[in-house]
Amino acid sequence: MNFYVMTLFPEMIEQGMNTSIIGRAIAKGLITLETINIRDYSVTGNGRIDDYPYGGGAGMVMQAEPVCRAYEELIHRMEGSRPKKELEAEICTAPEISPEQTLECGEMRKSAVPPRLIYLTPQGRVFNQKMALELANEKDLIFLCGHYEGIDERVLDAIVTDQVSIGDYVLTGGELPSMVMMDAIARMVPGVLSNADSGQSESFSDGLLEYPQYSRPEIWRGQAVPPVLLSGHHGNVDRWRRNQSLLRTLKTRPELLETVAFDKADRKFLLDVLNNRSGYSLTEEQKDFLGKLLAFCHES
Repeated sequence: MNFYVMTLFPEMIEQGMNTSIIGRAIAKGLITLETINIRDYSVTGNGRIDDYPYGGGAGMVMQAEPVCRAYEELIHRMEGSRPKKELEAEICTAPEISPEQTLECGEMRKSAVPPRLIYLTPQGRVFNQKMALELANEKDLIFLCGHYEGIDERVLDAIVTDQVSIGDYVLTGGELPSMVMMDAIARMVPGVLSNADSGQSESFSDGLLEYPQYSRPEIWRGQAVPPVLLSGHHGNVDRWRRNQSLLRTLKTRPELLETVAFDKADRKFLLDVLNNRSGYSLTEEQKDFLGKLLAFCHES
């Protein structure tokens, strides 16, 4: 997996990503990270890449040309580093463009299908685990980090394939969202996590929030680890964890349960919870939701 980040603050990306699990994955060559400083492509040559917005208003807007120049130079370098046979296969299927023709921004001669370019914006689709799994199948991903009041819409129309948000709030720039996405995506790359099962047993992997976790000591400040986890009975442990995931999701993110297929054991547990036979308490609102859900949900 190769990450490319077009940004005004490359050091922010590099410092944030070259640590912990992701940093070790980069050191091992499991993923690569390259930052592209958009300021290097300033049309004035002094690092300025913003100007006043047409129509007035507060703030500044990132200009189209520096972003486009940075993108085109990156694509040319990426093409030059790819195997000859791979390039020839794409050239054969690419549309004919004569040397006299003027290329629009992002219309590359060699690449029939350029890498996906993700623009981080509150206006985009909300990022989730399903999207992380999808993007982890890509060989190359380019992230474009905006600042100020945004980026000139014309270059976004020309080069962006995906507009993505990490939540319904506004940040000062796209660097933090890009790092959030790269972290989540990189975890899905084989070899990045030391335990191959970790990425498949965490929150959202099966549509549910993750169950509670415990470690030593067995008793901490008067609170004991649930006995089932000490039993050594793997079937009982798995069932307890599944039940806890169902309960935690019901209490915290109930809407997620609407897409989960319940088996007979799931339904029995949830019915016991609903009818106060499980030892777990619910609010009246949670009971009402669960009652309606069990009346209409399907069983796997």
